[in-house]
Amino acid sequence: MTNTKKNIKRSNIIQLIFAMVIILLINIISSFVFTRFDLTAEKRYSLSPATKNLLRNLHDVVFFKVYLEGDLPPGFKRLSNETREMLDEFRAFTDKIQYEFVNPSGNPDLKVRTDTYRLLAERGLQPTDLRVNKKGQSSQLIIFPGTMVSYKGREVPVQLLMAQIGQDPDKVLNNSIQTLEYNLARAIQELIRPIKPRIAFIEGHGELSKLETVDIQNALSDFYDVDRVTINHKINSLTIRLKADSTHDKLVNKYDAIIIAKPTKAFDEKDKFLIDQFIMRGGKVLWLIDPVFASMDSLQKYSATMGISNDVNLEDMLFNYGVRLNTNLVVDLNALSIPVTTGKVGNQPQIDFLPWYFFPILTPVLNHPIVNGLNAIKTEFISSLDTVETPNVKKTILLTTSSYSRTLNAPVYIDLDILRKQPEERLFSQGPQAVAVLLEGTFKSGFQFRIPPELAGNKDLGFLESSAKPTKMVVVTDGDIIKNQFHYQQGYPLPLGYDQWTRQTFGNKDFILNVVNYLCDDSGLISVRSRELKLRLLDRTLISKQRLYWQLLNSLLPILLIAGFGITKYLLRKKKYERPLIID
Repeated sequence: MTNTKKNIKRSNIIQLIFAMVIILLINIISSFVFTRFDLTAEKRYSLSPATKNLLRNLHDVVFFKVYLEGDLPPGFKRLSNETREMLDEFRAFTDKIQYEFVNPSGNPDLKVRTDTYRLLAERGLQPTDLRVNKKGQSSQLIIFPGTMVSYKGREVPVQLLMAQIGQDPDKVLNNSIQTLEYNLARAIQELIRPIKPRIAFIEGHGELSKLETVDIQNALSDFYDVDRVTINHKINSLTIRLKADSTHDKLVNKYDAIIIAKPTKAFDEKDKFLIDQFIMRGGKVLWLIDPVFASMDSLQKYSATMGISNDVNLEDMLFNYGVRLNTNLVVDLNALSIPVTTGKVGNQPQIDFLPWYFFPILTPVLNHPIVNGLNAIKTEFISSLDTVETPNVKKTILLTTSSYSRTLNAPVYIDLDILRKQPEERLFSQGPQAVAVLLEGTFKSGFQFRIPPELAGNKDLGFLESSAKPTKMVVVTDGDIIKNQFHYQQGYPLPLGYDQWTRQTFGNKDFILNVVNYLCDDSGLISVRSRELKLRLLDRTLISKQRLYWQLLNSLLPILLIAGFGITKYLLRKKKYERPLIID
């Protein structure tokens, strides 16, 4: 018996030593080999390779000051927790990430809170005003769902809540969580990038003015050096000559991307040629072209106007690259409302908001980095487009109108009287119309056999028949999508996407930013935006119907299970240890 006890004791000691050695070896190996395991179905806690590479190359501390702390509603509390977890994921790959969560409403002094709100708004964080019910009492709560990111004395704001018009709050929250990694990583990239990429707005063909695009230019200037360029037949307008070696020079693009925003005058062949060669050298282009010209200015004076073909002499170029612009206008039952005088109350005009079918609202549905999770986008007098078979070019439709759409071929008679009539839904049956497309690949020059005579003898052009490397461009059939409104009384420019009549903010600015980021992004970080986290929501209707059943099940089932386990164990023990009574 004594030997048996000694053997058991020796075996236990050996097992303990063996376990400690294994634990010690695991710790030694983990100090040299870093790895993490993500067991979630959609890998929600796995950072993208681009983000990991960004974090590992940090040379100084990046500090996040997050304004999601305090007594928050459940949805915002979840966003706060997810943000904290994402920052912890960042910290797992580098010790250069630090953060602090702050409650901007924590000070009891009203004046201090008001000053804090104003300061945060001036620094670029947008507040969310909520009405909260607690214990039968309603109160107003101001939340700043964002963070200020600072690095070496510089800072940028990051909005964490991606507001979406007409979307369920749970889906808005889920989309915000989906884009957390991208938004936080993009802020880091912006702060640590030593040289900003260069982009340019093209001028000289009746494009939108600087004031009409001032808001998006300011937003783009956070990420890029933004210029405005008039080509005017000058080779050095888009390119610069560098020494390739001691005997040869080569032309390289000055800009990573150019934006052509709503031209109203025809491009001549020389300017087209220079743009074409910019693309052949790997340049990217955002085309915002109106195939049909129509204006609300005419409707403010008269009750009707005409939409006429807007020939800017770019159709052949775009057709060669893979897109055909249709000279029509798309009308859609899912449209922006505009103020219309419908009568008088006393001496005052009665203003009603009625849907203007020539201003379709586009709701992105594609899971693509450019449009994934975007708010609805407002448009004005938009046309449809078709893609054309083009070798080595991939086409991706980014935006379409709703299923309740139709097209009207130019010239189009536009009359405000349609606002006062009930629409015939049977006429809006042509289905979704494509209005924005992404082209990616190797493009062929449209000037292979037709170099403009004025440039044909110029040996310094370095003419390329096809793009030297794969490049990309985006074509949108509405120039107004990038145009900011002006205050109707005081005339100052308003934020892009904000409609002063309905007081709604649409996703135009985010769309343009995403397009340019996608075109210019070489790190692959933009691909994180297409990440999808599944939204596992309870069926609220079913819960309401079966509320009592689930309450009883959740409260009684654990008790019954414990009681059943106890009775079963008692009966088994009784059977095992019960001895029969033996009488001699």
